[in-house]
This record gives sequence, structure tokens and C-alpha cells, in this order.
Amino acid sequence: MKRSATPTSSGTTRVVLKGGTIVDSRGERRADVAIEGGVVVEVGEGLSGDARDASGAVIAPGFVDLHAHLREPGKEEAETIETGSRAGAKGGYTALVAMPNTDPPQDSVAVIEFVREQGRRAGLVDVVPSGCITLGRQGEALAPIAELAAAGVRIFTDDGSGVQDELLMRRAMEYGRGLDVTLAQHCEVATLTKGAVMNECQCCTTLGLPGWPAVAEELMVFRDIELARITGARVHFLHLSTARSVDLVRAAKRDGLPVTAEVTPHHLSLDETRLLTFDTVYKVNPPLRSPRDIAALREGVRDGTIDALATDHAPHPRRDKELPLDQAPPGMLGLETALGVALGVMDIDLVHLVRIMSINPARIAGINDRHGRDIEPGAPANLVVFDPNITWQVAPEKLASKSRNTPYAGMTLRGRVRHTIFGGDFTVLDGEPQR
Repeated sequence: MKRSATPTSSGTTRVVLKGGTIVDSRGERRADVAIEGGVVVEVGEGLSGDARDASGAVIAPGFVDLHAHLREPGKEEAETIETGSRAGAKGGYTALVAMPNTDPPQDSVAVIEFVREQGRRAGLVDVVPSGCITLGRQGEALAPIAELAAAGVRIFTDDGSGVQDELLMRRAMEYGRGLDVTLAQHCEVATLTKGAVMNECQCCTTLGLPGWPAVAEELMVFRDIELARITGARVHFLHLSTARSVDLVRAAKRDGLPVTAEVTPHHLSLDETRLLTFDTVYKVNPPLRSPRDIAALREGVRDGTIDALATDHAPHPRRDKELPLDQAPPGMLGLETALGVALGVMDIDLVHLVRIMSINPARIAGINDRHGRDIEPGAPANLVVFDPNITWQVAPEKLASKSRNTPYAGMTLRGRVRHTIFGGDFTVLDGEPQR
């Protein structure tokens, strides 16, 4: 990997981000930011130090992705923790929550520690392993949630499949509440989606493809809201995709229940008609939905019903995505394009953008001691500097990910990362990874 000819680590050197606009929970303000020893040491105008250009750009707490498939261990042909971390850094992320559907799955302390150590070796972002809710993600017996929580795991999920057994999920929530962890649910009633490849709509009827009904998601959202009502456990809903799911979460929040939810950039920007081409790059779980669903998801982001934008970054080798539509695996890349998609399709201000891409995800993941912090002296220097108005064209061959299955190939996006700073080190400088 190409390294910059200029120093990229603050170390004992005082580095100053010059000419930018700070955006965090306190709003927007024009100021320089001085970094030294891995922390923010001063915020103000006209600061001196080793200057890094932030003119015309936003300086914000680094983005946090609640939902990234880094594939290691076991599926390194598609992605490794290092390549996924590099993609994350290019996208402005300083923390990635690694999903547990690896091989072996993240249902033991040994695997959790392996993932953490690989993240530390890469040194590009904070790799935060999630733990499985059930052993092997098989949905039959609970994973050792208490043991994993004692090892520092704060979020648990069987992502890739939902926990189908209601009693087992209730028990998981009861344990979760007592351990002060979050249960993140992949909402899919599997008996309703068997063989389905796209949204149940007129398009799938026309194409003769099995349809994926919205109710398969909504039934599980409803079930887990009611289980949260009974147990008091924190529940996070992964990659919501339907209008009714948004309504259910909105009502649960009105009732004061401890539920949160995320939406992906692709569910905000791409609809079911993309699969009229039979192009497997548009096959994803849950499927791309209708324009009405997209409008409801966007409104859910704007009114705060949806707490976080999460990528569901899901790399796959080319040969797997070249299989027939009914055989190809679902999933899309997302880390390097999330900012550009969000700025292009969402009518929200920059403070709210930072809230859903940094502040809220850090809180949900339980890492808001070091990520999503306001930019002030003493805060960890986990930051992103991005140009909100610059446009660029997505070229798959230039992505840092090991895979190329982006649905945005050839599209022009607005908004791109200039610098990413993790622990005071510039992992991305002037748009180029430094490791």
C-alpha cells in the first residue's frame, strides 16, 4: 500500500486541521482542530502546528458502522479484516462492528479475540466484534452471552438469519437486560421467504421470480417489540426495509420502549425495479423494496425513528455473484459509498447526518467513550474530514475492498472523504489510504 511522503501520525507532533467547519452534536462552528498524542488538544481559530487542509470541508467525529461483514475468519477470498478496514477508513469510518457470520462464527471468546487482534494489527479502524445470539447462529441454543459480555462484547446478533424461536429470543433478551448489552435482530420469518429472491411485487410476478413479502420482516419486528416490552431489554433492528416496519418502531418509541433501528444506503436509494435486469449485484437481504417503502424509510430517518445509517457491507467473490439469480448470494458493498449515497438522496442537514453516521451508532454499539464524541479538548482523535459537495464517479476497480460487488458502479455520488484520523493517525490523507 502506498504511503504518503509526509508524516501521517500525530505522535508527539502537533497536527492542525485548518480551515474546516466542525459538525458534532453541538451543531456547526468554524474552527481549527489541533491533535497531539492521539487526542484533540485545542479547538479554535488560527491554531498553529503541522497543518492539514480542511478548507471547505466538514470536520466531524469519525463514522461508526453498526453492520459490516468483514468475512474473516473463514471467507478471506471475499474480504479480510485488513481490506475491509481499509475500505472503512476510505469511507470515513473509525469503527466497524464486525458481524458474526464468519467461519467459525463469533460465538466464543477465542474467535472474538482473533477478530479484535486482526483489527489491531491492521490499525486502520476500531474493529468491534459482535457476538452470536445462538450457538453457531443455528437458532437452537443460546451462545455463552454472559461469557462474551465479560470479554467486552456489547452487541449480539445472528445476522444473516433471524432468531426464529420466540422463547429462545425471549430468554436472550432476559439475559441481555441483566448484562446491559444490546440484542440486534435480523428481522425475517424464514418460512415466508424460502426461495425468494426479490420483493413481492408486480415486478416479481412479471419476471416469474419468487417474492419476498414485507410481512416476513414486519412480523418479527412486531414480535421483538412486544418481547422488549415484556423484558425491558435493548433491541436494535438491523437493515429495516419496509414502511410498516418504520411505523412499528415509531409506535414503540412513542411507548418509551428501548428499541433502535438502522437503515442501509441501498434501501434508501435503490428500488425493486433494479432486478428487472436480473443483475445479481442488486440481490440483497432484505430485498430492495418499493418507492413507497423508500419514501417511508427516508421519512423515518428525518424524524428520528431510524437511529442509524448502517452499510450492511457484504463483499462476495466475483464468481459467486456470477451465479444465476436464484443461486447467487445476497449482498452489496457499502463502506466506501455510504457518505456519497446519503448526501445524494437524503434531505437532512449535516448535524443530523453526523448523528446517524457517528453519534447514534457509537452509542448503540456501546463505544461512545471513544467514538462519536464532540470535538473538544481531551476527546480521542477519531475524526473524519469530508467534502460534502464534491462529486465523484464510482469505479469498482479503485475500491479498497477485496470484492467488487457495488451496486453504484459508474454512478456519480456527491460527498467524499478527504482525511480519516484514527487514534490521532491519518489512515487516509487527501483521499489516499496511508497503510
